[in-house]
Amino acid sequence: MKFDATIMKHAFEGRSVILYDGYCIFCTASAKRLQRWGRRDQIEIRSFQENGVLDEYPSISYQAAMKEMHVVSPEGVIYKGAEAVVRVLATRRIAGWLAYAYYLPGLHQLIDATYRTIAKNRYRILGRTGVVCDEGTCHLHTGEASDQEREPLRDRIEPG
Repeated sequence: MKFDATIMKHAFEGRSVILYDGYCIFCTASAKRLQRWGRRDQIEIRSFQENGVLDEYPSISYQAAMKEMHVVSPEGVIYKGAEAVVRVLATRRIAGWLAYAYYLPGLHQLIDATYRTIAKNRYRILGRTGVVCDEGTCHLHTGEASDQEREPLRDRIEPG
């Protein structure tokens, strides 16, 4: 968790913002589900794959966003991974009390490890949207690519 004052102007009218991988079917479904499980009036979901979204959050790199989901609170605090999920669930009273069990010693390490495993294999779980595969980048997220190929695609595309 870290605070970034530069993103305060991008808070959505007092809402937390979930930044998810819009090219990932599992991630898209999970972000929508989290929005329903949390308080919809307090949560905005945005795909970081959309042009310009990450420009609004300069302290979140493309590589970091590809690694795990991020939630930006209205106060500018950034939560990532399993803790981001907990923060969304905490917007509900009953779920909030259960979500805080995450912070019990030992339990959060187990939950974090489970989250990392799922995040690393998210494209294998339900697949990818046609956008990524149409651009020929499916192998970038399944462990079959070289480090150079893993650079963000958008950085390698020449302006038209």
